[in-house]
Order: sequence, then structure tokens, then C-alpha cells
Amino acid sequence: MFPIRDHNPSERTPWVTWGLILANVAIFLAYYPGAASDRALGMIFAEYGMIPARSLAGQDWETLVTSMFLHGNWLHLGGNMLFLWIYGDNLEDTLGHLRFLLFYLVSGLAAAALHILPDPMSLAPMVGASGAIAGVMGGYLLLFPRAKIDVFLFFIIFFRIIPVPAWIVLGIWLILQLYSSFAISAEASGVAYFAHLGGFAAGVVLLLPLWLRRGGRRFWARTEGHPPHPEAHYPFEKSRIPRVGR
Repeated sequence: MFPIRDHNPSERTPWVTWGLILANVAIFLAYYPGAASDRALGMIFAEYGMIPARSLAGQDWETLVTSMFLHGNWLHLGGNMLFLWIYGDNLEDTLGHLRFLLFYLVSGLAAAALHILPDPMSLAPMVGASGAIAGVMGGYLLLFPRAKIDVFLFFIIFFRIIPVPAWIVLGIWLILQLYSSFAISAEASGVAYFAHLGGFAAGVVLLLPLWLRRGGRRFWARTEGHPPHPEAHYPFEKSRIPRVGR
């Protein structure tokens, strides 16, 4: 089950969301094609990625931010930017451009902090925007738990796109992160699961005051767990190719 889009277009242009996507793609294109080997790529990550032992020693603190804009490959970049595109615009619509940018960066910092916690002496660099994007996902879940998310289901030869409430999509994602964070080490898997959990928790905590000011559960009752505007509909047209019986 893989999310591909939501049914909740934002009312204002999501300039920050688009800008973050553009910045991540531009930075990736600036270094990845020129990295002729894994060793060359590793040198870039060693300089600009977040290394827990160095950060804990008070060194290279700028990497807490620069690491958010580095990705290991096209799949890593594409998956993160898809999730940011799905969930980012509605939070930016709710928070405003500047507050959303600050929310994104603080979520990324919280993700880095929790990544450091289980292995503070690690020398393995952490890179990727997924911690900050997990914060966006946590905020989205708190404010819009019943928003419709189209997910792509694939099982052997069967595939279909179906709308699923956000609380199910994000709940399954969160359970997978929790399980993986304890079952698989970050260095063995190459995935910073604790960073995902830290970012997600930060996103919920940061938006909790806003949710409470709007009435908490009464806010959910008023909006039915959706963004406060009409949802988009994506009709699937039937194929015009004629069917021929056997």
C-alpha cells in the first residue's frame, strides 16, 4: 500500500512546499551525477551529513540542517518529495508560509535529536528529508485524520488505486516505523527509523496547541477530520478500447 495523492487541494499556493521540493531536487542534481563512486558520495555525506558523535561534541552543527537536503539515490529523493507534496500543502495552507517553514525545520531538528539518542557515538552520517517530512505527516494526522488519501495497492497481478482515510495510511506507516526501530538497527538497514519517529512526534506536539485552540475533538466534529474546503475528486475513465469476447 503506497500513497500517491490526497483529495485535499490547498486554497493558497503552497510556495514553501514547492520551494522545498525544488531545493531538494536542485541540491541532489548538484552532487549526485558527479559522484562517480560510493566512496565519492560517502565523502559528501561525511562533510554535510549529520554525524551523531560530532553533533553531540558540539561540532558541525550546521549539518543538522544541511543533512535535510541530501539524499542517497533517486528512490530516496523521489519517495520523500512525493510524501512532502501529498501532505505539505494543507499544513502550509493552515499555518501560513513562514510558520510552515519553521515547523518543517524544527521537525527535522527533532528527528536528528532522536536519531542521536540510541547511538550517540555513531560515526555514520544521517541524510535525508524524511525526518522533517515525518513531522509534516504527524501534523497532518492530528489536524486531518479522515482526509482521503489515494493509495496504490499491488498484489502479484492485482493492482488498484483506492481512497483510504489518512489515519489508516499514517497509522500503518507509524506502526512500521515503531516495529523497525527496535527490530532493525539504522546502520544495518540504512534507514533512520528513530529520526522518523522523532519528526512525527515533533509534528504532533508542535501542532497540539493549535488543535486545542480550535476545539480539539470538537474541531474534528466540525470539519469531520477534513481540511476546511471541498475535496477533490479524481474520476477514473473507462478505457475506450473495445472489448472483444473470446
